[in-house]
Amino acid sequence: MGGKKSNFFSLPVLSVVFLMGYVYWTTVFVFLQDWLDLNSSLGLTNAIIFSFLAFMCLIAFFASVFIDPGGVPSSFAPEMENPQTKGKSQYCDKCCAYKPPRTHHCRVCRRCVLKMDHHCSWIGNCVGYANYKSFISCIFYGSVASIYSTVIFFCDTLHREHGFRSIALKLFNVLSGLALIVLSITISSLFVWHIYLLSKNLTTIEYREAARCAWLAKKCGQNYRHPFDLGVYSNLESILGSNSLKWFCPLAVGHVKDGTQFPISND
Repeated sequence: MGGKKSNFFSLPVLSVVFLMGYVYWTTVFVFLQDWLDLNSSLGLTNAIIFSFLAFMCLIAFFASVFIDPGGVPSSFAPEMENPQTKGKSQYCDKCCAYKPPRTHHCRVCRRCVLKMDHHCSWIGNCVGYANYKSFISCIFYGSVASIYSTVIFFCDTLHREHGFRSIALKLFNVLSGLALIVLSITISSLFVWHIYLLSKNLTTIEYREAARCAWLAKKCGQNYRHPFDLGVYSNLESILGSNSLKWFCPLAVGHVKDGTQFPISND
C-alpha cells in the first residue's frame, strides 16, 4: 500500500488531479455561471450533469491508481498441455519465475503484470487485468466530461458578448478554450483506441504482435484471428462483466478472477 501512496504523490498523478479540479472549476463556476447562471434551473441541471461526470471520472481515476493490476500468484505453474502457452515463452528471466499467458514484465514496476496493456505514468500504475475496467471507465467519463466542458465553453463564448476588461481575462479564455479542445481530442482518441482493442480482446502489447501475424497470414493468403477474440459482445463481457447495467460502474469488478487463464476462440 505504501508503494501506491508514493505513486499517488508523483508529479504526473498530481498533475491529473490538478487538471481535473481546474477543468471542473472553470466549467461550472466560470463558463456555466457566465452563460446560464447557476441559480437558473437550466444552469443547475447542467452543473449537476457535469458534476456527475466529473465525480465518476475521479472515482475511476483513483481506482486505476490504487487497484493492483494483478501479479503472478506465487503458486502458479504452467500447464504443459495448455493451448494458450503453446509456442510461447512462459518463463520470465527477470523475475526468475513462470508467468501465465498474456502476462508481461513491466520494467517500471519491476515485476510481471497479468494481461498487461501498458504502464501509464499518469496513474502511476500499470494498466492490467484487474484495473483495466476502471481505466476504460476513467477515459470514458473523462472524454464525455471534456467534450461537455468544451461545448459549454463555446456556448458561453458565442452566446454572450464578452467585453474583456483586461488582456489577462482574454488570455485566460483563449488558453482555457485551447486546453479543453486539446484535452477533448486527446482523451476521446485514447478512448476510441481502447474501445477498438476491447472489441478485439487485445491489449496494446498484443496488438503489435497481432498486426505482425495478420501481415504474415495475408502474405500466405490466409486470414488471421486473435486467439482470444470471442466476438464483440463476449469480449465486452470479459472486461466489463456480464451485467450490462454495471458496465459504467468502475468499481463493479466482481467478475474479475485470478487472471491466469482466458477462454480461446474455437475459430
